Amino acid sequence: MSALRHWVPALFVLLAAYPFFPFAEANRGEQFTILFIYAILALGLNVIIGYTGLLHLGIAAFFGLGAYTVGILTVPFFPFQQSFLVAAIAATLFASFVGVVTTAPILRLRGDYLALVTLGFGLIALYAIRNLDAITEGTKGLNPIDAGPFPGVKENVDLSDYQVNSEWGIRWYKYPYLYFLALGVLGSVMLFLRNLEQSRLGRAWVALREDELAASCMGLNPARLKLAAIAIGAGLAGLAGAFYAMSLRTTGNPATYDFTLSMIMVCCIILGGLGNRPGVLLGVFLLMGFDRIATNILDNWLQEQLGTGGKNYEKISGWKLMIFGVVLILMMRFRPEGLLPEARVKRELHDEESKPA
Repeated sequence: MSALRHWVPALFVLLAAYPFFPFAEANRGEQFTILFIYAILALGLNVIIGYTGLLHLGIAAFFGLGAYTVGILTVPFFPFQQSFLVAAIAATLFASFVGVVTTAPILRLRGDYLALVTLGFGLIALYAIRNLDAITEGTKGLNPIDAGPFPGVKENVDLSDYQVNSEWGIRWYKYPYLYFLALGVLGSVMLFLRNLEQSRLGRAWVALREDELAASCMGLNPARLKLAAIAIGAGLAGLAGAFYAMSLRTTGNPATYDFTLSMIMVCCIILGGLGNRPGVLLGVFLLMGFDRIATNILDNWLQEQLGTGGKNYEKISGWKLMIFGVVLILMMRFRPEGLLPEARVKRELHDEESKPA
């Protein structure tokens, strides 16, 4: 069991070495990059739900704000033409600012009422993106995003001057360079949140989550603590959105940032373990990894083995939503604390069961 405590560093080492393996594929590596981005998004939501206990159902809106901020600051359609570094910082700060501004008026709400309001904010943001055609290009999205990595570094590269390896691109936003960058940012976020958990602010969040009245009686300011959690969580979501837009070189269809994405991130947190960073990471890799990687592998395998005609009900991908639902029901029934629960949550759920009648 002691060896399992170090599985997260071992996983990061393995992922860092993956592009050098003989069997590594560029397409699979790009899918891993998307998983890293979703992991950053889920970790941001975990700050809000797992640390502070605020049920937020609009995290996808901040994800979309980050993506569109990068799009506006980098595409040729607008005159800004900023580097990705500047655009990513702006996306993080803007998402954090919007999170604080939209949450400040509803701090008195709790539980289901807060969840409904954040759900409404997510829907408003989605429809605003769709209908502000002059800024967002509507359902077409902003593209192409060809920003340089740093200020003063351009992406005007003449490909004819290079012997291009099909697996290793020469542009910084191609595999495996963006893969390494997203992995490094994910590792930095994990370390940042670990230190934050052990800080005075992190302990105050836990106190707020356990009992807001008791926390306020001890001199803590619930309003400031909630706004701090929203600011950090929304900022991380904006950062994830910035990387998402850069990885696709477009903001994509606004439907990408709808309520479904918010709920999937909530499911990742529940599956992995509420409030536990490694658990959230595991939940994203299991749920999103199954959705984006495993289903394609299984579909291809079934087609080879059974010679299926490609009908939807003959594919694993056609049943994945049902599989997700069954897994979540079983988790809620037999392991409500998640696969890797936080120690405090595990004690709360199981100490009563272990006591003699």
